[in-house]
Amino acid sequence: MRGNQNMQGALLALAAMGIYATHDVVVKYLGSSFSAVQIVFFSALLSFPLVTIFILQDRTGGSLWPRNPGWVALRTVSAIITSVCAFYAFGTLPLAQTYALLFAIPLIITILSIPILGETVRLRRWTAVVVGLVGVLIVLRPGQAALSSGHLAALIAAFTGALTAIIVRKVGTDERPVVLLIYPILANVLVMGAALPFVYQPMSTGEFGMMAIIAVMGLIGTVLSILSYRLAEAVIAAPMQYSQIVWAIIYGTLIFDDRPDATTLLGAGIVIASGIYVVLRETKAGASENHPVIDTSGRGETMTTPRPSLLQRILQPGGRSGRG
Repeated sequence: MRGNQNMQGALLALAAMGIYATHDVVVKYLGSSFSAVQIVFFSALLSFPLVTIFILQDRTGGSLWPRNPGWVALRTVSAIITSVCAFYAFGTLPLAQTYALLFAIPLIITILSIPILGETVRLRRWTAVVVGLVGVLIVLRPGQAALSSGHLAALIAAFTGALTAIIVRKVGTDERPVVLLIYPILANVLVMGAALPFVYQPMSTGEFGMMAIIAVMGLIGTVLSILSYRLAEAVIAAPMQYSQIVWAIIYGTLIFDDRPDATTLLGAGIVIASGIYVVLRETKAGASENHPVIDTSGRGETMTTPRPSLLQRILQPGGRSGRG
């Protein structure tokens, strides 16, 4: 029975990552014509009514004022930076390179868990983190290939995405999940809306429809991810996020004529292997007190749709565990 559920959960996770990858293809396509600010604004704005449907399911008492305003404010700022930088990176870099850099998020979460969660990271996980960061350097090839603003944006998104996730793990047991969910999305709408007049480009009906597709696909991916974690063990579902590199290769080759070279694939492979190893180590008895990577599961590269773990806590308020 457990094996069947794990298989079903893994398949749902793969489907979720396929939806997310298609979401990113639309972002990349629009990124050739529109600012990341404009794409983030409309995708967040259009996703808000959909997210509201789930927010209304929250039956936990309390106000929308955070109990940890400092942490929630930091997370909100970090989420805004993550969304803009990730969308910009998708718009300017080949998909495979963008994913390879964003796949460093679990490694950065491991590092940030030390000062923020008081986690003890022992030699084996440290080794995996260092090896993974070497993989990032292989993708970047400093001194051999020109580093662009897109590379910098992807690296910033990886750091702020990890920070956003780890803060949820820090304050998740104290805050209502709806508080942690609503502030980043609302802030994206307000902040990007304020900046929009400076970068706005007129859109056709089809282009506006693509903005809506981004919002819908983000939410579909989130729902599928929730279902996958309900069925499968986290150690099974979590590594499925790396399947996005396969979609990146397929979409990049067929749609954008971006064929990843051997160096990019080598670096991505090292980052992926390191991330999977960190996940596996966290499940070992005594290896981790907080399971920071597993407990912040769910795609965090873009913040215009809610994290699956937060939405799941809203849908199952009785099962709140502080997992972010």
